[in-house]
Formats: sequence, C-alpha cells, structure tokens
Amino acid sequence: MFKSRGDSNIVYKCTVRLLEDTEILECEFHPSYKGKFLLEHVCQQLNLTETDYFGLRYVDAGGQRHWLHLAKLILKQVKDASPILFSFRVKFYPPNPLLLKEDVTRFQIYLQLKRDLLHGRLYCTSNEAAMLGALIIQIELGDYDPNIHVGNYVTEMRLLLRQTDAIEARIQELHRDPMEGTPGGTGGVKGMSTQEAERTFVKIACQLDTYGVDPHPVKDHRGNQLYLGINHSGILTFQGSRKTHHFKWSEVHKINFEGRMFIVHLNYPEKKHTVGFKCPSGAACRHVWCCAIEQMLFFTLPSSSDACVYSGGGLFSWGTKFKYFGRTEREILERDGLLTPRDSQEEGSSSSGKRKASSVPATPSTPMTGDFGYSSLPRSTHSAPLEESGAAEGEACDGGCLLSGPAVDIALACCDHLRDERPRAPCDAYERSSTESAATQAADEWRPPALAPPPRPFSLLRAFVPSFVFVWLSLALAALLLFETDWAPLRALKRKPELVSLRHHYYAPLKDYVKRKVVELF
Repeated sequence: MFKSRGDSNIVYKCTVRLLEDTEILECEFHPSYKGKFLLEHVCQQLNLTETDYFGLRYVDAGGQRHWLHLAKLILKQVKDASPILFSFRVKFYPPNPLLLKEDVTRFQIYLQLKRDLLHGRLYCTSNEAAMLGALIIQIELGDYDPNIHVGNYVTEMRLLLRQTDAIEARIQELHRDPMEGTPGGTGGVKGMSTQEAERTFVKIACQLDTYGVDPHPVKDHRGNQLYLGINHSGILTFQGSRKTHHFKWSEVHKINFEGRMFIVHLNYPEKKHTVGFKCPSGAACRHVWCCAIEQMLFFTLPSSSDACVYSGGGLFSWGTKFKYFGRTEREILERDGLLTPRDSQEEGSSSSGKRKASSVPATPSTPMTGDFGYSSLPRSTHSAPLEESGAAEGEACDGGCLLSGPAVDIALACCDHLRDERPRAPCDAYERSSTESAATQAADEWRPPALAPPPRPFSLLRAFVPSFVFVWLSLALAALLLFETDWAPLRALKRKPELVSLRHHYYAPLKDYVKRKVVELF
C-alpha cells in the first residue's frame, strides 16, 4: 500500500460514505496531505461552509473506531486499512441546530439524526417516535394523497429500529392529519413544507436526552452494563433506555484513564467525587477519553488557542497525547454574530495561548459557574488543576506543561528530601568540630583550632543510587501496606477506581510473576 514518500506523484484513493447510505464519494490524496484537506474536500463537494461540526470516521484493523485527526497525516492514521474507507458524520452536535446559518448544514444535521433514529441511538418515547417518523414521511413523500399513498406505505420505509405495526399506524395517521393552525388541524403534519418539517424534526430531536450521543458500552463498579454518552451538555450514562447520570461539563474537574478504566473526577460545591467506568478494551478506553476531551474543549473553551497538549493514560501507561485542532463553539458563534466577542483585555490575557483553568467558561447551553476549574487532563500528567501548573501562569505550553503529576511530584519531593538530608551530616560535623575547637582553645590557648575536613567531591553515582533505592523502597512499602493489609483507614482508598485498576492490571500480575520465580528458584 505504501510507496516512497519522495515521489510526489503518488496518489492514494479512498472512499467516503455520506450520511445517505446510497451516496459515496471517491477521493484522492497525496501522502503529504493531512486530515483537514480531506474533510474540506468532502464539505466542498456537499456545498458546506459550516464545516466545524463535521468529521470523518474510520475503523482500524482491530475494529476500533476513530475520528480522523485534522492536523495529522492521513496515511499515518489509516496505515493498516485496505481499502481506505471513511464515513462522513456529524462530530459536534450543535446545542441548537436552528441557529445554524446555512440550510444545507441543517439538512446534514437532519440526515444524521435520521440515521440515529434508525439505528436506535436517538431514543425516544413511542409518541415522539411516531411524530419524528411522520415528519420524515412528510419530508420525503410530501402531503398525504389518497390516490398515491395507499395501503400501509409506511412499512416500505425503514424509519425506526423497532418499527412496530402500532407505530406505523400512528405515523400514517399523523401524515394524514392536517397540521395545527390549519382548518381542521389536529396536530398532524399535512400541509407542512419540506423546510418546516425538517426544522420541526430537528427541534424535537435536539430536546431529547440522547441527542448527539454516540453510546459507548461500559460497566460500572458493580459490573452492570451501561452506555456512556458524550455531547454538548456533558457526560451521560444510560442503563437500557433509562438515563442514570448526567455529569455536566461545569461539574467535571478532570478526565483520565488507566488501562481499561475511564475515570471522571467531579467537583461539586459540597464535595469531590470520582466515578470510574470499565471499557471493553484499552483501545476503546482511549477512544472514549479522546472523544470526551474533544467534546469538552469544543463546547467549553473560549478559543482554540487556549488548548494545550494533553496526555492520557495512567502513571504506568504509555499514554496518549492529544492536541485539539479547529475552532471552538464560541469562536463559531462569535464569527456568525450570535455571541458578543470577548473584549480586548480578555483576548490579551489569552494571547499566550494557555489560560488559567478557571477562565474556561461553560458552553452557552450549560450554566455558568464561578468555580468551574477546567482541567480535563489525565492523572499521570495533569493531576493538579491547571491553575496550579506552569501553563496557568502564562507559560507557553511547548511540552513543558506535561511535566507534572504524581510521578514528577514524587520524584521532586524525594530529591528535595535528599537534598535537605545529604548536606546535614557534613554540616553538623563541621559545627561540632568548630565548637570543640573553640572549647579546647579556651582551655589551652596555645593549641591552634582544629581544621574542618575538606568536603568530598560530588559523585553522581553516590547521589543517584540512594535516591533510586529510597524511591522504589518507599513505593514497594506503600504498595504492600495498601494491597496486602486490611488497615481500616485505607479501605476507602483501596476502593477507588484508579487503585482497583492499578491492582488488577499491574500489582496482581507482578505478584504472580515474582511468586513463580521464587518457586522455580527454590
């Protein structure tokens, strides 16, 4: 599949499936092209100018879905795919699609919601499903005509995931009844223009709990099967068709993952809370984390220049770096004149590109809270909130902002401890020698004062080995105390999702390995 990059004449072909399953685009790109080129090309073919809400999705060789990153090379992202296949989808569902400027953009949102309804992602009641189905019939077939629409014509069209006879009958009834405000109107859809029906469909759909939700299968700490959804309002969980939790972006303090455990740190006025969800695989967990980070940044950051390089994974994971690319919702609304631009002073404070966490506002569709400390950064690199890090103080985040978190804090603490400890012995010895010399000189004034021994030359090995041994012995003792004892003060700590994942993925396998080696040795 891959050829020499030096040949600028190489052209790769890919297929892009559009929101209508019957429509595809055949595209070509060069090896040096990034994801932004392909998305802009597809949007150009569809006459879309509001491109920020859309994205291209692909599936890797392991069956895991990904969004095509716009700032990275296309070939690097789909290197294992053959043939190269993308799906054009809505990536960021706008909180109010009726505010979109272009009708063609709203039509693409309608097509996406129609797909969501068909595949069961847009869950609703039977009455809502019947109304949405009737609106689709009105858009695609027009007003009811008894000479054309005979029999059970709704059955021929697949509208819902569970399309029962009762719902089909209700859809046909609504399609036949005149709309409200017309003579004899009984709340049907007859008489609506295509544009009116489309706007009504989008208006009803965007008010549903599952609007903009792509369900990710997860399990809670009890092993119950849940579905995790992420949209403009925050992170939602569903058990079956029932919404169980809704964590608003204004309540989310941090987001990280450890192995297969996706962890959300919540900051309520009265207390802090941590919630963990187990994903089917590590790759699925990284995908959920990337989706959550990207959705949060799009709907909460005032400007894309405020985004830093975020790193995922836990303390013992390789991690996943993520850099947000593209405009944010606030920038789009300011550009379209729907939101007052920030004043020059506020813009000047953010010109460094790295603002304090507390300066990130909530999305216009979510309530503004004064103590919203945005820090959707993983524990391994951004354990503390951004306002405690260097990036919060106006420093450029060129990679230095990643040097934080427990691993670095522990290392610095130990180094500080050892720096305080090491000089003390020679210093105390020197003070004792001076005191003894003074006393001896007072008693026998003819004796010269004792000289302090010359300081030993600095040895990197002598400084490093004790530090290394001390750190690892401390970690080993802490792990034994935490995982091998039943000390009452540590019980609550042992039940935290991070430590449960740490024990399952690292401590238990390492313990079994050491046991086997000891048995083999003796």
